[in-house]
Amino acid sequence: MSYKIGIRREDKNKWERRVPVVPEHVAELKEKFDIITIIQPSHIRVFSDEEYRQAGAIVKEDLSDSNIVFAVKEIPISFFQPGKTYVFFAHVIKGQKYNMPMLKKMMELGCNLIDYEKITDEKGRRLVFFGRYAGIAGMIDTLWAFGQRLKLKGISTPLENVKQTIHYESLSDIKKHLTEIGEKISDQGLPESISPLIVGFAGYGNVSRGAQEILDILPVEEISPEELSSTSSNYSTNVVYKVVFKEEDLVEKINNPSENFELKDYYEHPEKYKSAFEQYIPHLSILMNCIYWDARYPRLITREFIKKKFYRDFKLQIIGDISVDIEGAIELTKKVTTPDNPVFVYNPKTEDITDGYTGEGIVVMAVDNLPCELPRESSTSFSETLMRFIPDIVKADFSVDFEDLNLPSEIKKAVILHHGKLTPDYEYINKFL
Repeated sequence: MSYKIGIRREDKNKWERRVPVVPEHVAELKEKFDIITIIQPSHIRVFSDEEYRQAGAIVKEDLSDSNIVFAVKEIPISFFQPGKTYVFFAHVIKGQKYNMPMLKKMMELGCNLIDYEKITDEKGRRLVFFGRYAGIAGMIDTLWAFGQRLKLKGISTPLENVKQTIHYESLSDIKKHLTEIGEKISDQGLPESISPLIVGFAGYGNVSRGAQEILDILPVEEISPEELSSTSSNYSTNVVYKVVFKEEDLVEKINNPSENFELKDYYEHPEKYKSAFEQYIPHLSILMNCIYWDARYPRLITREFIKKKFYRDFKLQIIGDISVDIEGAIELTKKVTTPDNPVFVYNPKTEDITDGYTGEGIVVMAVDNLPCELPRESSTSFSETLMRFIPDIVKADFSVDFEDLNLPSEIKKAVILHHGKLTPDYEYINKFL
């Protein structure tokens, strides 16, 4: 018996060239599991229609022959068909207002929804993700903006030669170029006026590791948050300093700041905590925000703090807000940006923003679909992680009751809707509908 899956064409914007399943894996699904792929044609997709045809896919507009449809980003309301199963990044688990109409439509049509974001192991770690590539592209774009911002101020550094991610041919091209820039930093050093150059990372997951992977190409010395103060007066100009902040560095208990930090307690009772991050901000040149955040948690940087503390020689030049929660962990993030217009300047005095990296204030990089900037590499990596789950998803009988639905536990916990109803773990979303 042969099975059929559909792959929807991505069309959220001109930069969205990614795919959930690459041609190599389409061929493997056909040969090993007798799974045929039907894919919609696309003029912008990083893998051409012809590459999919050669891999054995059927290229056509109509996906109605397939019961399971895979995509990357959100799907337009008009696309859904009754009773089908859809697998994509739905962005509904925080009750995101802009996607509630989409979720309602899927419920009305009795659809099944599997969200990549919730495919996790027994410890809650994500198994299918683009996060590493968001970190990689976000770090490159942030270093580019930092170099340009300094150049604008008349400060020449090797970092002014960094290009935006979209202007490199490949990840290997990026790494080769950054290696050359790193050698110049080692040999010539950085200007005293910007030293020590300290890059802070909030978070230590897939996104942070991707960003650090890029920074580590440069001559990097890692320090702890406790060492920030001493490093500010005792440093080398021939290295870039890196500091990674974990939850215990970011917050403290409101009533008992000196009490030992317990991660479980923080996640279960965030209302008992306040931000402790402001003490570190004056030491940082660049901040990379790589944390999961919602409104229950304290912010990393508030508008009030920046308004009080900002001055002409403020050390923090740029925030790479890879997480991009509007006015969230980084309250200065007032909008998302795009690969062709990746940064804006936030003026703490007026609270206005200006596109680009000129003007008084702090530069914010807030591109919300960073993996698009490396579409081939990020799609291939994503497809590799997804492949192990596709046969089980495709061969599952979704007509049975949810309790009897035979899926691997990693996938079953990611089923948001079954027969158009929120599954037990996600019934809380009802309050947002």
